[in-house]
Amino acid sequence: MPTGIPPGSLEPVLAWIDARHEAAIADLQRFCRQPSVAAQGWGMDEMADLVVEALEECGASTSLVPTAGFPVVVGRLKGAGSRHLAIYNHYDVQPPEPLEAWSSPPFEAQIRDGVLYARGVADNKGNLVARLWAVRAWRAVHGTLPCNITFLVEGEEEIGSPHLAEFAAANQELVRADACLWEAGYRDPGGAPVLYAGLKGMLYVELHTRGVAFDLHSSQAPLAPSAAWRLVAALQSLRDPDGRVCIPGFYDAVRPPTERERELMRRYPIDGETMRRLWQVERLLGSSDDPAALTEQLLFEPTCNICGLWSGYSGSGTKTILPATAGAKLDFRLVPDQDPATILDLLRRHLADQGFGDVEVIELEGSERPAQSPVDTPLMEALISSAQRVYGAAPRVLPRMAATGPMEQLCQRYGVPAIGGAGVGHPGSRVHAPDENIRIEDFILAIKHIAALLLDFAG
Repeated sequence: MPTGIPPGSLEPVLAWIDARHEAAIADLQRFCRQPSVAAQGWGMDEMADLVVEALEECGASTSLVPTAGFPVVVGRLKGAGSRHLAIYNHYDVQPPEPLEAWSSPPFEAQIRDGVLYARGVADNKGNLVARLWAVRAWRAVHGTLPCNITFLVEGEEEIGSPHLAEFAAANQELVRADACLWEAGYRDPGGAPVLYAGLKGMLYVELHTRGVAFDLHSSQAPLAPSAAWRLVAALQSLRDPDGRVCIPGFYDAVRPPTERERELMRRYPIDGETMRRLWQVERLLGSSDDPAALTEQLLFEPTCNICGLWSGYSGSGTKTILPATAGAKLDFRLVPDQDPATILDLLRRHLADQGFGDVEVIELEGSERPAQSPVDTPLMEALISSAQRVYGAAPRVLPRMAATGPMEQLCQRYGVPAIGGAGVGHPGSRVHAPDENIRIEDFILAIKHIAALLLDFAG
């Protein structure tokens, strides 16, 4: 047991959390009621100041580190033990649109039937506030923490963290730690928390096509080339109906799972039936319904996804035109050892070889390399033991998440293992969608999980 933390120290911390859960919920609502949309530059300075204030209330030595975009908030706390844990989160959120699809205003943070609805509550303010309150609980009860902690809270995760690599390279004394607790976490349909040791990377691009000089009367379609049909044909060349990417060389660098990773996926497979029911689809993509095979497909297969399409007229009623231009946004989720720059070159070469050299490819901000830490580390062990203590059940341990984040540029690049989990989400949290939500019960349990984790990691 670390010096200064007596035996039986966790129980009074958990009791303190129970006694003040209403204050923690109110604090979460305060965070969620402050808009912080990086993509729109909305409320970002105010949100960064709010994070600084919250860290100072926890006793942290806090600084606002400027970047070429939005600042990184850093909070450092000294603990009784020698181990040092970095905690990564972000204070920006996705745009709330479409506003009409929300059942209550996205920044009102309404609670209905034990569920809090707000943009960013699951991704990522609920996790951030839970971690802050776990620290607050330890310091209130014992006057110290079991281990040293550095909070690293950026404001650009939802736009691809374009300046985090520069921050990390210039501030190694802040970034270096024994391990990093990553930002995202959720409980599976059975109520078990899900832990992970890696993330996919991403390449984000736009495709633009032009046919004629301006929109034409659609009666000219027998003669006039259509930008919309040109774009559809180019997109059709990229992927087959089962999701297999058709770009030559796309899979050449893909690292297959190790036997240890396959063992975890067999032991903790995804629940495909719940996914189908929640998504309201008859079948999932792929050639097998085996849960382990579906899990490997989700976590280890790279993707080509259409995020958005536009061309011509989409208003009410009819407007008979042949559109002059068309466009699409695509994301490619990448796995180790794929490189976004290489995939971009392969995409451009493929389109040219298929006769689509006129299709313009524009790389957007948001490209990130995939990241993978070992699945067996002291932080993973501490997350498992603390989850069993708080939830009364073993967590599910998976090699990685199917999502993307700046884990490689902040952690793997500098030899810091990063593990995610201990979060507030659930399968119906609607992350990035209208009516994003968390269950209040999950929020309180996540505070307790972090509190227990700090003790187990220190020990």
